[in-house]
Amino acid sequence: MERFREARREAETDPGNPEQLEVHRQLAEACPAFTQNLLFLAWRLLRANGPEEQLEDRLAEIQRLLERAVQGSYRSAPAVVELGYFLDTYRNAPHEAARLYEEAGAKALETVRDSWRGLIRYWNDARTKETLEKALKLGELAEKMFPDYTPLMLEVHTTREYAALDGLLSP
Repeated sequence: MERFREARREAETDPGNPEQLEVHRQLAEACPAFTQNLLFLAWRLLRANGPEEQLEDRLAEIQRLLERAVQGSYRSAPAVVELGYFLDTYRNAPHEAARLYEEAGAKALETVRDSWRGLIRYWNDARTKETLEKALKLGELAEKMFPDYTPLMLEVHTTREYAALDGLLSP
């Protein structure tokens, strides 16, 4: 992390410095599963100036970095989206990109669903007027978006029971 922060600081002070790219490349070799660095390096390479004849080599390196980021992040939504954008924009592969966007969207929704469940549970545990009001509000949205996800709906049900007991809802 410290090497990454150092390289980022150098990028901010001298964005065009080619040595800064080399620091990120070295970090990518030393820590091949460090997704943030892989994504940052790919992004910097996209914006790097260089001879036009080297463009295909640079694009090939960027694609490898993005594919490694996807693998190293266990196919996290942000990494999958970045690879999708790249394939769509630079490789004229809209169908493959669309499949990646769908995958990333599904993963992102799972994350939202699970985080909402945890947040509603937290608010239920606190069980104050304010937290139950927040849980009720989020619960309404959760019912619209994830009505078939039983663990989340059980938390929403618990919220309503507490809110009724505490006089926030009519029984």
